[in-house]
Amino acid sequence: MDNQSHNFQEGPNTSGPKHSGGSKTMVVALVAALIGGGVGGGAAYWGFSQKGKDLGVVNTTKSAGTTQVSNVSVNQSSASETAFAKVKGAVVSVVNLQKAQSTSSGLDDFGDLFGGSGSSSSNSNSNKSSSGSLEEYSEGSGVIYQKKDGTAYIVTNNHVVAGSDELEVILSDGTKIKAKLVGTDSVSDLAVLSIDGSKVNTVASFGDSNAIKAGQTVLAIGSPLGSEYASSVTQGIVSAKSRTIDVQDEETGQTTGQATVIQTDAAINSGNSGGALINLSGQVIGINSMKLSTGSSDSSTATIEGMGFAIPSNEVVTIINQLVANGKVVRPALGVTVRDLSSVTATQQQSVLKLPSSVTGGVVIAGFTSESIAKKAGLKQYDVIVGVDNTNVTGLADLHTALYKHKIGDTVTLHYYRGGKKQSVSLKLTQTTSQLSESQTTKN
Repeated sequence: MDNQSHNFQEGPNTSGPKHSGGSKTMVVALVAALIGGGVGGGAAYWGFSQKGKDLGVVNTTKSAGTTQVSNVSVNQSSASETAFAKVKGAVVSVVNLQKAQSTSSGLDDFGDLFGGSGSSSSNSNSNKSSSGSLEEYSEGSGVIYQKKDGTAYIVTNNHVVAGSDELEVILSDGTKIKAKLVGTDSVSDLAVLSIDGSKVNTVASFGDSNAIKAGQTVLAIGSPLGSEYASSVTQGIVSAKSRTIDVQDEETGQTTGQATVIQTDAAINSGNSGGALINLSGQVIGINSMKLSTGSSDSSTATIEGMGFAIPSNEVVTIINQLVANGKVVRPALGVTVRDLSSVTATQQQSVLKLPSSVTGGVVIAGFTSESIAKKAGLKQYDVIVGVDNTNVTGLADLHTALYKHKIGDTVTLHYYRGGKKQSVSLKLTQTTSQLSESQTTKN
């Protein structure tokens, strides 16, 4: 299957158009059930008539047009219902509010639309200003996981709250409360919010995501298409306990890392982001984050259904604890700006980088941030990193994944090519991603 024909959909949409197909589906289902009853009705009657009591199989001599609904009820003990009821009150809608943008001239907008604007993007942006009024930009979901000292804490996705000027949370009973952003982490796509806990009655608990198994039943709870469909629940199974997917930068489209996620076929739609994936004990085992769908531009590719992904609860707990304590997640950094070797032409790989033909993957150092530990260790521009310790590096995703397994203070060994020769250097990870000065890069 061609990976380029698929998109990972992240980010909630506001409520979409209403559909009227639900009633038709119910009618068809009812008719199908009645027709199907003609085939299996005898067996059903035998199974439910042990005491001679008629439970719905009725012989009638009434004339046509006098059919009635049976008063038979079904007593069903459902683990799914119990689990949903346990968590429902802890799943909320998260509303991203942003200031309305205005431009100095409506004609400028039309020029941009048709590609005819003569001004640069920087000039175009300078003509835009915030009007001050807040508008609903998007909606997602969140999970209340802790209530302490009158404050309730909510975990959601980073992309749900990105760019917000204000945040609002809608509880399961419809109560609207202003939310405060505690911390965000774009790498794991997680964020923590806080609200006044006086009206919070239900708090979810986390289960052990390492203990889940492929094939076990799970429920996804959230607000698909927005708060209009709040507290929606879908049922599925764990399709894969651990699936590694690429994470792309929203602006550049470059793969910047990899995420290990739970794959499920429980329906996850826009607006479900940040909601709960729970087991039948009512424990949160994952935070719903994205789904795989067919690229809209590729009509030749078959439709993809039932491929949703959730961030494992064990990782969620590690991240949100850091966000509450520090407002951010501390990760090691080399202090370099890099490019995937695959983006460099074969000619440049030979003439500029002087790489052996056997080297087909790696990351090229394009520059350094101020106070770069990699530069201090002796690395230079155009060095090609091909490994960290015993892990091969074929691109930026591999480099980030290998580095983020370490903590500040660890020592790692980088393997790289310079002038056609493979070399190695050990360095101590003393620099963090938050310390990088991205605006200042130098060349060596």
